[in-house]
Amino acid sequence: MHIFFQSDIGKKRKNNQDFADYFENNQGIPLAVLCDGMGGHKAGDVASEMAVSHLGDAWKNTSLTEIDTIIEWMKEQINRENTRIVKKSTQYPDLEGMGTTLVAAALIGNHFIVANVGDSRAYHYIDGNLKQVTDDHSLVNELLKSGEITTKEAMNHPQKNVLTRSLGVTKQVEVDIVTAPISKGDQLLLCSDGLTNMVDDKEIAEILAVSNRSFEDKVGDLVSLANANGGYDNVTVMLAETYKGKERK
Repeated sequence: MHIFFQSDIGKKRKNNQDFADYFENNQGIPLAVLCDGMGGHKAGDVASEMAVSHLGDAWKNTSLTEIDTIIEWMKEQINRENTRIVKKSTQYPDLEGMGTTLVAAALIGNHFIVANVGDSRAYHYIDGNLKQVTDDHSLVNELLKSGEITTKEAMNHPQKNVLTRSLGVTKQVEVDIVTAPISKGDQLLLCSDGLTNMVDDKEIAEILAVSNRSFEDKVGDLVSLANANGGYDNVTVMLAETYKGKERK
């Protein structure tokens, strides 16, 4: 398994409220976590870094190897972090209203487990096809699913950034979980909306499909394209790849 990520401030923002990292537990199982913070001044930075760092630290101290127990752990720990963010935002006036999205992926054997809250996404690139794994927890996605707006209207909707679910807003948060098989040569992509608002799925798939580009270059290409298309937000891209043949060092 190879994991690489890059986070960029973009072309318009004054600070980067995205945060990402990956960790291994005591059994060597990797967990990738990506968050897109929100809130005035530097509050979003605090929320996203809290969520990633605390979840990662907790993961490193586990020895979990079973899918069912990892799912329960994810739900419990994400809610625990939600409580921390809510508490901190009420204790410090300059952090009032802070929150964050979260998407995390654990890779165990020939399966992945993805957890998400908010509109940061996970994609599975398999056999030349890009499949969105997560469901956006946003007002626009609800309008789209109900048929009230079209896909084209959703792209430039004035309430595009309104979330229906995120960490730091309510005392309890519902966590979506998706599990699926993953094969050698597949790629799992985690990203903030700074990528998906600037680069469409077809363009993402085209970059992931290029066989003569290095793994790190693909991540850099996605970030660069988001900035070339406007770079209106912070953009963070995390890519995990299962090796096709002999594992690279």
